[in-house]
Amino acid sequence: MDTSAFRTSYSYSFSWSILLYLGLAGLATLGLTRWLLSTSRSKLLENQLISERQCKPIARRLAYRWPLALDLLLEASRADQKGGILNFFLAVVGRTGTTFEQILLGSRGIDTIDPENIEAILSTQFNEFSLGSRSDNFRPLLGHGIFTEDGVAWKTSRDLLRPQFMQTRTKSFPTIQEVIEKFVHSVETYHLGSIDLQPGFFRLTLDTTMAVLFGKPLEDLKTSGGGDEAAFARAFDYAQHRLAVRGRLGDFYWVLGGSEFLRSCRTVHEFVDAIVADALKEVEKDPDNKEGDRYIFLRALISNTKDPRVLRDQLINVLLAGRDTTACLLSWTFNLLAGHQDIQAQLRRECRELPSFKAGELPTPLEIKGMEYLNNVLREVLRLYPSVPVNTRSPTKTTTLPIGGGSDGKSPILIRKGEAVGYCVYAMHRRKDIYGEDADDFRPSRWEEDRLRNLGWAYLPFNGGPRICLGQEFALLEAGYTVTRLLQTFRRIERPKEQSSKPSHTLTLVVASKNGCNVVLE
Repeated sequence: MDTSAFRTSYSYSFSWSILLYLGLAGLATLGLTRWLLSTSRSKLLENQLISERQCKPIARRLAYRWPLALDLLLEASRADQKGGILNFFLAVVGRTGTTFEQILLGSRGIDTIDPENIEAILSTQFNEFSLGSRSDNFRPLLGHGIFTEDGVAWKTSRDLLRPQFMQTRTKSFPTIQEVIEKFVHSVETYHLGSIDLQPGFFRLTLDTTMAVLFGKPLEDLKTSGGGDEAAFARAFDYAQHRLAVRGRLGDFYWVLGGSEFLRSCRTVHEFVDAIVADALKEVEKDPDNKEGDRYIFLRALISNTKDPRVLRDQLINVLLAGRDTTACLLSWTFNLLAGHQDIQAQLRRECRELPSFKAGELPTPLEIKGMEYLNNVLREVLRLYPSVPVNTRSPTKTTTLPIGGGSDGKSPILIRKGEAVGYCVYAMHRRKDIYGEDADDFRPSRWEEDRLRNLGWAYLPFNGGPRICLGQEFALLEAGYTVTRLLQTFRRIERPKEQSSKPSHTLTLVVASKNGCNVVLE
């Protein structure tokens, strides 16, 4: 054996091992040094903010018994299964306070129902907050649309959609009127007696939204790609429900994926892609739209961009918002009216006193907007069941919120970059110090009181700030017209005798009735 060669090889390997070890040690030291410097800078910034803005620690913290607050997560899951998740939130606020700290799964977050904090998050400090993990959670279905983007990308989406919504307010009424009249006729003809209106409302608002977006209701959308509208509707429902379940896991949303979820997203995409492709071909053949005088959202959108992916993503985003929010508003309205016959009778009188009804004609948009009691009823329903009852944001940098600190909860509080900040409009809308001791009751007449005329950020039925809902006027007109026509058509709408008066909730991205909208029509 050549021992000199062995010694040379061993020495060579040993030298490289030493160099590798020293290199790794150096990288570790460099990484640790950077972390310490970053931590030191962050702590310095925190102390500076605390001093400048006179922040105080949050005195109220969400209590838990098990490690990682697993007992709270289990309690919330059980409440959700029983349709009581929003009541669970109310109970948490009741025992903890209007702004409090929570530590779930080891991560710190802030929850608030104080209007001052919500105004800061959504408006005065808008640029300091992002959607957080919601963007990545929603993207498999919604792509790069207005509900998944922040910053410049979000502004681009909003600038693209805003002009179309301005047109929708004035030009789309004949379209939704036609669809709603078919719905009312169907209910009157085939469903006199006991009926669950909630599935019908979801189909109605899907049809009205599809008709405005694409020019035709869902059942008439036959594309060159051969899309199945029933499969689309099922896939859309499943994918949206899955997004809501994933969203409750925060940064761990990715745990709940699965082939069925991805397949549902793909089905929705393919269906809308085919509609977009057909529309692009029609625009190429008839750029001036000489063959049609009806306003179509998609065609108007194509005048600004012909990118199929951009068109598809934005349309799915609008479709998601346009269908569910209005369907839930209608379901809760008739659930409440069926249980309050005096309010229903007063509203029916207003509906039947319209000049158009007395003349045997259909209501006009001007009449709907001018119905004071109808507007108060819808306002009250949206107070009790806001379109998006729970929402979150995440600060893009360490910053503060106006109140919640100190023993009295009146001092500013510190929130760190990346922490979850949740706000529950459902709970804020039921604050007795704002809406009175009967805040849990359905009483539309409260909106005639002077004390509620300047609520500001204490009433947020359609979000607020730069991200305020673009389609709120369209939604209120559609809901108002539907309510008017049903009350004009039926002389009495009652709750079945065996139906419980206690509301039960299904919380997805919106809040629906877990028990549907079961009524008896006369």
